Amino acid sequence: MRGRSPCQGWDMLLTEVTEEVREALDARRPVVALESTIIAHGLPRPRNLAVAAELEEIVRSAGAVPAGIAVLDGRVHIGLDRARWERISQDDGVRKLGRRDLAPALATGTSGATTVSATAFLAARAGIRVFATGGLGGVHRDWTHEQDESADLRVLAETDLTVVCAGVKSVLDVPATLQRLETLGVGVVGYGTDRFPGFYLTSSGEPVDWTVHSPDEVAAVVRAREALGGSPAALVVANPVPESEQLDPALHDRVLGEALDACRERGIAGQAVTPFLLDFLTRRTGGASLEANVAAVRGNVRLAALIAAAL
Repeated sequence: MRGRSPCQGWDMLLTEVTEEVREALDARRPVVALESTIIAHGLPRPRNLAVAAELEEIVRSAGAVPAGIAVLDGRVHIGLDRARWERISQDDGVRKLGRRDLAPALATGTSGATTVSATAFLAARAGIRVFATGGLGGVHRDWTHEQDESADLRVLAETDLTVVCAGVKSVLDVPATLQRLETLGVGVVGYGTDRFPGFYLTSSGEPVDWTVHSPDEVAAVVRAREALGGSPAALVVANPVPESEQLDPALHDRVLGEALDACRERGIAGQAVTPFLLDFLTRRTGGASLEANVAAVRGNVRLAALIAAAL
C-alpha cells in the first residue's frame, strides 16, 4: 500500500504543488527545492530568468525534479512553470518573503519570492529533503552593538533538511555565524574541503570539523542523523565555488573594506546592511562578484541534485 503523500494535509486553498513535483514526492524520486529570491532580487533582468531556466536544467540533467518555491497572489507554489518564473523575475511588485512574512502574505493575497528561511520551511513542509541556494544569512558584523542575526539560522535549527550552499555571505561575521550554528545544533560539513567557503571566495579561512567527498557520503550522514533521532535540524553542506571562478580575493577584501566604510558613513544599519554591501560589491567589482555568485549557485544546485538522487 502506498504511503501518505508528504503534500497531503496542506490547505489546498493556500498551496499549489505542481503535478510533476507531487508525483516525484509520492514515488520518492529525488526533488530539489530552489529559492526564488535569488532570481527576483539577486540578479539583474533579463539574466535572472535565464539563470532560473539554467538551474532547473541542471537539476533535471542530474536525474532530479526542480521545485522552485514562491508565493503568488496569496498561494504557496511548490514547483514553478515558465510563466511563474517569468512573473517572479519581471514583476516589480514581487516582495521578498522570509519565514515570518508567510502568514501575512497568504492572508493578504501578496506575491513574493521566498528567502532561505521561507524556502527551507516550505520545502520541509512539502516533504522535500534537499534545498540548494547560494549563500546563507548569518550573524552580522558589529553584532555586539546591533544584535542583528539572520532568520535563516533559527529556521535551520528547527528544520530537517539538507541545505547545499557556498557558506554564508562574506559580508557577514563568518566565525560568529559558525559558532551560532554550533550552538543551535545545525550540522556543517565541508564538501571536499576542510575550510568553510566564503561565498564569493573558495575559502573564508575558517575551518570545518567534518569533510565529505561524495554525494553518497552526504547521504550516509543524513541517514545516520535520521537513525539517531532527536530534535530536527538542518545539515549544511558547504560547497566551495571553484578557485577558477571565485572573485579575486584581494579585490574582494579591498572592495568589502570600502563598502563597510561607506555603510558606516551613511548610517546604514539593520536589514539594510547586507543588500547595500552586496550591491556595492557588484558595482565596484564590475560585476565580477555577481559572476562568482552565479557560479556558486550552479555548483550548489548540481551537487544538491546528486545528493537528492543518492538519498
